[in-house]
Amino acid sequence: MDELSQKKVPFFFMIDFLCENVLVYTESELYNSGLLIDFQSFSNAKQKDDLTKKTDFKSFPETVEEFKKGFVHVQNNLRLGNSYLTNYTRKTEIETNLSLEEIFYHSQAKYKVLSEDFFVFFSPETFVKIINGKIYTYPMKGTIDASLDNAAEVLKNDPKEKAEHYTVVDLLRNDLSMVADDVKVDKFQFIDFLKTKQKDLFAMSSEISGTLKPEFQGKIGSIMQKLLPAGSILGAPKPKTLEIILEAEGFNRGFYTGVSGWFDGENLDSCVMIRFIEKENGKLYFKSGGGITHMSKLEDEYEEMKNKIYVPIH
Repeated sequence: MDELSQKKVPFFFMIDFLCENVLVYTESELYNSGLLIDFQSFSNAKQKDDLTKKTDFKSFPETVEEFKKGFVHVQNNLRLGNSYLTNYTRKTEIETNLSLEEIFYHSQAKYKVLSEDFFVFFSPETFVKIINGKIYTYPMKGTIDASLDNAAEVLKNDPKEKAEHYTVVDLLRNDLSMVADDVKVDKFQFIDFLKTKQKDLFAMSSEISGTLKPEFQGKIGSIMQKLLPAGSILGAPKPKTLEIILEAEGFNRGFYTGVSGWFDGENLDSCVMIRFIEKENGKLYFKSGGGITHMSKLEDEYEEMKNKIYVPIH
C-alpha cells in the first residue's frame, strides 16, 4: 500500500478486524476480483433500474439470556478497570428473498461493497479521509430510534451515550496524533439520519482532523498500520479491550468491523465495514453490536444490537 500510494497509483483495499488479511487491488485488478464497490468517491457498479422487487427480511436474534453471557463478561472487566469502553458484537441469522447482489443494489448508504457470494455491507461510517495532506476521522457512536419524542436531543444528552461518545472521540484524537500534528475536534456530536425499511435511526458522530506528519505523507499502509483496529468498533484501551472482545464474542469477526478504502492517486476515502451481512454454509448472518460502558443496561444494549439489524432499503 505504501509503494502504490507513493507512486500515486489508485487502489482499493480491505483489511479485516484483526489486521491478518489485507487485500489490495489496483483499478485494473478490480474488474476480475468479483468485488462491486459504491463509495462517494469511486464506483465500479453499473446503475440498475429494475429495483422494484418487494423485499422480505426477517431476523432471528439470540435471546437476551444468550446475549447476557458475553455482556456480563464485558461488564466484569469494566468494573475491574481492564477497559472503560468495549464494543460487543453479535452474529444474527437472517432470511431474505434478496441475493447479496440484490441487497447491494437495493440498499442506500455512503459506502457499499459486495464480495461475490461472501459478504455485502452498507456502511454509514467514514473511518479516515486524507485530503491534500490533512487527515480526518469521523467516529460514530450512539444510535436511537428516530421515532421517539425528541430523539436527537435524548441521544445527545443520554449520560451513557455521551460517555461512550466522549471516550471514542478521545481515543480517536489520540490515535490520529500518532500520524498527524495539530489534531483537533472540528465538530462534536452531530446527528445523521439513517432511513431503513425496518425503522428510522439517528446516529451520533464527531469530526476530528490533523495535518499528516512528514514521515507519513503518501504512506497509506503505514497510516493504517498505526490506526487499526478502528477505535470506534473496538474500545479503549485497545490491547486489553481486544482480549476481552475475543473472549466475550465467541465468533470470528472476519472482515466485519475491518476497514476498506479507495485511494485515487492523491486522496483517500475509507470506511468502517459495519452493517454487514455474511454468507456462511448457505445461511446469511448479520453482524451488529454497540459500545458497552459501566453505565450500560443489558436490555438497552440488547435492543441496540437488534436495532442495527436492518437493510437501508426504502
